[in-house]
Amino acid sequence: MTTLVKPAQPIGIFDSGIGGLTVAKAITKLLPNEKIIYFGDTAHMPYGEKSADAIKHYSIKIAEFLKYKNCKMIVIACNTASAAGYKAVVKHTGMKDLIVNVIDPAADYVVKHFYRKKIGVIATKRTVSSNVYAKRIARLDSVTDVVQLATPLLAPMIEEGFYNNKISQTIINSYLSKSKLNTIDALILGCTHYPLIKNEIQKFYGKKVAVVDSSEVVAQYVKTVLEKHGLLNPGTKFGLGKADRQFYVSDYTQSFEESSKIFFDEKVKLKQFNIWED
Repeated sequence: MTTLVKPAQPIGIFDSGIGGLTVAKAITKLLPNEKIIYFGDTAHMPYGEKSADAIKHYSIKIAEFLKYKNCKMIVIACNTASAAGYKAVVKHTGMKDLIVNVIDPAADYVVKHFYRKKIGVIATKRTVSSNVYAKRIARLDSVTDVVQLATPLLAPMIEEGFYNNKISQTIINSYLSKSKLNTIDALILGCTHYPLIKNEIQKFYGKKVAVVDSSEVVAQYVKTVLEKHGLLNPGTKFGLGKADRQFYVSDYTQSFEESSKIFFDEKVKLKQFNIWED
């Protein structure tokens, strides 16, 4: 760890939009003393429709912005960017294990807690087609059985506020009833939107299947890495006040700001900062 990095510096978090606010929320809940700087690349969302080269370019540019903002760690709170841009960001920034993606912590978690069990993954079409979860888990345990299901209606459903009701439960049940997911022992929520429907998914399975909330797993991993490097922020002397939190988007609309409450549990003030303008 470089001596220039200090505990009081913020954690940088980025996503293709505002769905990654679920990860930011989990981190602030677990680590309330940490300052965070969030960047949502709303000008280019959704990343699932972009090429791998484009995603690498976007990820590197955003990482540069977060480094400029003096972030001690960068969390890639997007499954697509984690799959396509993680290695490029690590190489470009030189921050090594202070770059965290949302896939590896989830893979580590299921291998440790569900060794050689059957693991299900629900995610966007792009994440499923990349086969990234199966590859990462196989790297740790080649015997574990991993099945993946694309669930393209879930993210837009959540963004429109349709969850925790009969309509959303019907759609969720339809996906989870697919034969591919029969007899799974655990289910990874492979999209940063999905923690918002965790209760509905758990309701479908009851106690038969463990639902793995990747946002919570990532938050715990962030804590572990910061502890390892002596970078946990102890907070103020008297523990008073709220840690500084800044939220940026590359393209601002009123609807984004209103939707932020869905993902962060409280309305946040989004600042437009177009890093794509030279």
